[in-house]
Amino acid sequence: MKKIGRLCVITDTHSQSKYSHIELAKMAIKGGADIIQLRDKYISTSDFISLAIKIRKLCNKHKVLFLVNDRVDVALVSGADGVHLGKEDIPVKEADKLLGKKKIIGGTAHTLNEAIQREKEGADYIGFGHIYPTSSKHKPDKPKGIKYLKRVVEKLKIPVFAIGGIGISNINEVMSTGVHGIAVIGSVAGSKDPESAVKELRKKIYGG
Repeated sequence: MKKIGRLCVITDTHSQSKYSHIELAKMAIKGGADIIQLRDKYISTSDFISLAIKIRKLCNKHKVLFLVNDRVDVALVSGADGVHLGKEDIPVKEADKLLGKKKIIGGTAHTLNEAIQREKEGADYIGFGHIYPTSSKHKPDKPKGIKYLKRVVEKLKIPVFAIGGIGISNINEVMSTGVHGIAVIGSVAGSKDPESAVKELRKKIYGG
């Protein structure tokens, strides 16, 4: 199994405009994030690649994993460590052929069946949610909650990352399910001090 850290910070410049992707990545790395995931559905491909290359260099320097959200082409061109794919994106098997076996491929799941399917397809980890109400992304379905998350964790052999509305007030509850890690957007990007927010989350995950 590929080694994957437990705290993933997803950069976002649409739920907030105070910090750029690069600024968020720098502060998250300083705070102790294991993974930086670049996510932006609104910029041009050329700008996305340029941004990805800059953040990849930053992550390489600090030995932090760098993933690109949705875009296998951008992950490939920028030399990212892998990609995180949603249901509407290129299938996991096809991404694996393009990126090669050494790269990490994560898959989004909103139900237990979807999570099992992503695992069968060959995903290295699952991003499962949303666990709590969240304003970072529009979600038509209801939050999954802790009990459902625990069921998913128990059924899967690959690491599960919980996502959606997770912050310092509820992270202990999330980690008590046996989940491998968490992926956060709003609790870091929307914080007054993103670096400190990441530090606090890391303490809760790793203890001390």
